[in-house]
Amino acid sequence: MENKIRWGIISTGHISDKFADALAILPEAELAAVASRDRNLAGQFAAKHQIPKAYSSYQELADDPDIDAIYIGTPHTFHLENSVMCMRKGKAVLCEKAFAMNTAEAREMVRIAREENVFLMEAMITRQVPLIHKVLAWINDGRIGEPRMVRASRCARGVFKPGARQLNPELGGGSLLDVGVYVISFASMIFQRPPIEVVGLSHIGDWGSDEQGVAILKYNNGEIADLSFALSTAAVNDAYIFGTEGYIKVHEVFAVPAKASLFINREEVEVIEEPIIGNALNYEAAEVMRCLKLGLKESPRMPLDESIQIMEIMDKLRKQWGLVYSNDKL
Repeated sequence: MENKIRWGIISTGHISDKFADALAILPEAELAAVASRDRNLAGQFAAKHQIPKAYSSYQELADDPDIDAIYIGTPHTFHLENSVMCMRKGKAVLCEKAFAMNTAEAREMVRIAREENVFLMEAMITRQVPLIHKVLAWINDGRIGEPRMVRASRCARGVFKPGARQLNPELGGGSLLDVGVYVISFASMIFQRPPIEVVGLSHIGDWGSDEQGVAILKYNNGEIADLSFALSTAAVNDAYIFGTEGYIKVHEVFAVPAKASLFINREEVEVIEEPIIGNALNYEAAEVMRCLKLGLKESPRMPLDESIQIMEIMDKLRKQWGLVYSNDKL
């Protein structure tokens, strides 16, 4: 794939708008088409971002032979349907997090990707930004010894109108899939294997979705992750990785991850500052294109089996909370 990689976007919501902006700063990317179920919205989005093709159905975009990769920006409930539709047409797919609504859906998405021999990746910014790669290098170089604990928080205080997607359980709304996935994925990235125990608590609000929660994950060598997430509570969004010889603080890791500090004997001994270029979604697109040019069918930075494992953790938490999604019954 020596020429530009031609992208299509499914959905014209806020996150798709940001993704279009992200593609604009990547010289190897060409935003060639957008699809919405509303013809007017597709046309408006195309005009704003100077996109040559605007489709009034997702299937039309999937059928377009001139598209190489498609970004799925629809609500969680449609990720399986939309991703499979695109992969069946041979398109590489970057699917917004959370990857799916449950483990069964995630497994089916991965199965289809492997059956069709096409690329698929969950869009998780914290796997792709340069700062995190340097933090992982600190860990791999043994700077903090053996990682033993992770503490991470991804919380926000949102004000939502009745029926808003963010807290609408029919659309997969709630803190777990919207922001909890970040901290769970972060712990998974550090410990590189699934936990052996998963426990958690949540507050189910008036709309029937989880407004905030905590999760404790225990791993087979005694490692522990202490994770918190919320859509109704303002909090610090830092992450800590505690090891046998020191610890790392990643400042505002789930907002604009640009700074990390290394502590030995409780003294700050080194600081990394890696400013974000663009809105950070460009790093996700760049990883997709890097993998495609190398002929890879999945990203080593966000492996498909790990996306499944992360969904398994969230399913275990929901089971403890009695939280059921409409897709669970399908």
